[in-house]
Amino acid sequence: MSARYLIDTNLLVYPHDLRETTKRERAKEVLRRVGSEPSAKLPAQALSEFASVALRKLEPPMSPDEVYAQVENLERAFPVLHLTPAVVLEAVRAVKAHRLSYWDAQIWAAAKLDQIEIVLTEDFDSGSVLEGVEFLDPFSADFDPATL
Repeated sequence: MSARYLIDTNLLVYPHDLRETTKRERAKEVLRRVGSEPSAKLPAQALSEFASVALRKLEPPMSPDEVYAQVENLERAFPVLHLTPAVVLEAVRAVKAHRLSYWDAQIWAAAKLDQIEIVLTEDFDSGSVLEGVEFLDPFSADFDPATL
């Protein structure tokens, strides 16, 4: 069965961000809902970005041991899409065709090539669709986690 959702980095970071109470609780709820059945996947890029942010930008930063354990937990909880040359090439095409930043294009490309319908992210306009991939902002006021 193909996954319906691709989880972007912000959903992985906010559960650990003590400064963002509302987003922290929403991210936890969304992850619980999409993790309760095999409906979501993680791009390897999101795991890498999570590790970088958790080690450097969270207040207080997570320890390397904490980050290691969290990445292991995420890898067990969700199938991980590996970064492949096909994803890189599709991302570069999207940079040119759709004027995306490279990193946003790579998230989109991972979803598109794996035939995932929806990317859960706050980094795109919620409800926008790009070549069949829809972007939903799980932190927007009109988003209802019960729809997942």
